Amino acid sequence: MEGPPPQITAKSVDDYLEQLSKPVFQAGMSWRVVDAKWTGIRKGFHNFNAERVARMSDREVDTLTTDEKMIRSRPKIAAVVHNANALLDLERGGGIKKHLRSFDEYEDLATDLKKRFKFVGDSGMYHFLWTVKHPVPEWHAWAKTHGMNWGKKAKTKTTTKAKPRAKPRA
Repeated sequence: MEGPPPQITAKSVDDYLEQLSKPVFQAGMSWRVVDAKWTGIRKGFHNFNAERVARMSDREVDTLTTDEKMIRSRPKIAAVVHNANALLDLERGGGIKKHLRSFDEYEDLATDLKKRFKFVGDSGMYHFLWTVKHPVPEWHAWAKTHGMNWGKKAKTKTTTKAKPRAKPRA
């Protein structure tokens, strides 16, 4: 993905679920892989209908782990089901938007949400909140405070030639 991810105006719990699920699947993977499989992921999760996803059975989760159109990580798939339930709990408890606005500080909100949702760390939470247009700190300052140096070239390691193995004695 070049540049920041696109932002949306979330109109429903389903929109929040889809935006929260992207960083779940991205964890440890390239955005290109996630983007390439997103149509299959969306279909597998019933277009991110939160009520329907929250009711997915273990058998349905197992079926998705065999679907080549999906990213077939059972823990990530199960996390989306868990997160659908957590989002519905927030919605029933007064609303997701109200919950997001109830925090004065970004870090307090991110900490709260990381406890509620599975498979979403610091970067994933930043991505989620950015994409749903919730106020987040400036990216470079935030990344620096979280030990990330995006945009800087990594130092290359010099490699030494391995010595050939000695032939085993007969």
